[in-house]
Amino acid sequence: MTTVDQAETAAAVGWRTRLRTRSKRTRPRGGGNWWRHLIALIFVLIALFPIAYVVSAAFNADQTLGGASLIPRDLTLENFSQLLKGEVAGRPGDPPTEIPFARWYANTMIVAGSTAILTVLLGALAAYAFSRFRFKGRRMGLLALLLIQMFPQLLLVVAIYLIVLQTGEVFGFIGLNTLTGLIFVYLGGVMGVNVWLMKGFFDTIPSELDESARVDGATPSQVFWGVILPLAAPVLAVIGLFSFIGVINEFVIVSVLMQTEDHYTLTRGLFRFIDQQYSEHWGAFAAGVLLAAPPVVLLFLFLQKFIVSGLTGGAVKG
Repeated sequence: MTTVDQAETAAAVGWRTRLRTRSKRTRPRGGGNWWRHLIALIFVLIALFPIAYVVSAAFNADQTLGGASLIPRDLTLENFSQLLKGEVAGRPGDPPTEIPFARWYANTMIVAGSTAILTVLLGALAAYAFSRFRFKGRRMGLLALLLIQMFPQLLLVVAIYLIVLQTGEVFGFIGLNTLTGLIFVYLGGVMGVNVWLMKGFFDTIPSELDESARVDGATPSQVFWGVILPLAAPVLAVIGLFSFIGVINEFVIVSVLMQTEDHYTLTRGLFRFIDQQYSEHWGAFAAGVLLAAPPVVLLFLFLQKFIVSGLTGGAVKG
């Protein structure tokens, strides 16, 4: 080995040694991050406490909140049994009262699923038009959608009731006490903000992809369904999930529009367990809440892979 080679080898070894020393100095010590883990643990406990309390109440034989505790004193499955059998015990000495819990569950899944699917499809069509096409009234349409969202839907309950009431006199299938009418109301409430979200995402998709697809002979519908929608899978999954969860949690509008027990959703039906009619059965109420959770969890797990695959797929392209 020549003198030059020895000098180069010594320089390389010295550079690696200095690099290791610098990385050790700049590497944060694990003991200095204990407060971050403590804060994260505190917030996790705060978030999990209500869930743990509901789970405890669902398996607790005591039907009152005063006797409930974080750890059930008397484990029982009677609360779930009452819901699945379709009857709940009344006041002492009264016969059990029949409840259409299965019908409430089915109504909730129908309304929430239909609203989520239609919101994604109709919102994607409108957002694609606002993003790619230039037409008269485009700017005013976007501003109108934005201004409409400034007013909470709760302020429009009276107007919604009157509109559905009068519309039902002409078209009975979308009137009061119909699931179709409830779906249309939910679609009108979430369409504006969802169109804005999807329009912003579509703007990030290069228009050159549309042009190249048209050069290859694709029709406008093929460009939309075959090029744009697959690339927009992350935002579509998020909007579908939020729409599904929002409909399941909604209470005020369904209470106004639905007038018979057979047409109630879970939020409106389970409310009957904590009013004076059923003598405040908080255990059955908590059990119904737990039974409503699995569809949301499963939908989240199903859509999560689309969100991750869409993001990672866009990150490695090019």
